[in-house]
Amino acid sequence: MPLLSAAQNGVISHTPLALQRAGLVDYEKALSVQRSIHAEVVSGTRENTLLLLEHPSVFTAGKRTLDNEKPQDGTPVIDVDRGGKITWHGPGQLVGYPIVRLAKPTELVGFVREIEAGIIAVCEEFGIKGQRVDGRSGVWVRDDRGDRKIAAIGIRVASGVSMHGFAINVNPDLTEFERIVPCGIDDAAVTSMAIELNRDVTLDEVLPVVEKHLYETLVKVSS
Repeated sequence: MPLLSAAQNGVISHTPLALQRAGLVDYEKALSVQRSIHAEVVSGTRENTLLLLEHPSVFTAGKRTLDNEKPQDGTPVIDVDRGGKITWHGPGQLVGYPIVRLAKPTELVGFVREIEAGIIAVCEEFGIKGQRVDGRSGVWVRDDRGDRKIAAIGIRVASGVSMHGFAINVNPDLTEFERIVPCGIDDAAVTSMAIELNRDVTLDEVLPVVEKHLYETLVKVSS
C-alpha cells in the first residue's frame, strides 16, 4: 500500500496529525492497514493519522444494516464493525479514515458533528451549500429539488481511538447506489460535487481542500 509520509504531503511529521494519501486501494487491504495503524496509535507508537484514498467498487455494511437494504442480486457485501448501514465505495469518491486518539472518546455524536463541519467547509470552498439534516448523519444538499446526500460518515471508536470514517462523492458513478438502500435512507437521493457544480471535478482538485479542513477538525478533537 503506497502510503506517503506526512512530509511528502507538505505536513511536518511532528505535527499532531499525519496526512497520508494512498491512491486506489482494495477495501479489505485498506481495512487491514487501518487496524494496524489503529493498534499503533492506541499503543502510543504512532501519531494520529488521516488516510485519504479511493476504493475499487465495493459495498460495505455497518452493524445496523438490514438484509433488504443489501443488493438483491447476490453481489458480495463486506460486513464491517463501523456504525451506520450499507453504503457503496468506488472510483471518484474520496474516502477518509481518521485514526485519531480522541479527547472525548465517549462523545461519538460530537465527533461525527465535527467531521460533518469539516466536510461542510470543503463544500463551501467549491460553492456548494452543504448542511446537516436533523436525525441523519452525513452532509447534505437541500433545495426545492429535495434532500441529496453528498457525503456519508460511519465511525467506530475502540480504546479511545477512532477508525473507519467518511466518504465524499466527488465524481463517482452514482448508479451503484441504486442497487441498495444507501445508509438505510429510502426517501432521499445521492449526489456528487460534479453534479452539483455541473462540471467535471477531480480528486486532485479536492484533496488539498479536504486535507486543510479535516486536518483542522481532527487536531481540534484529538488528544
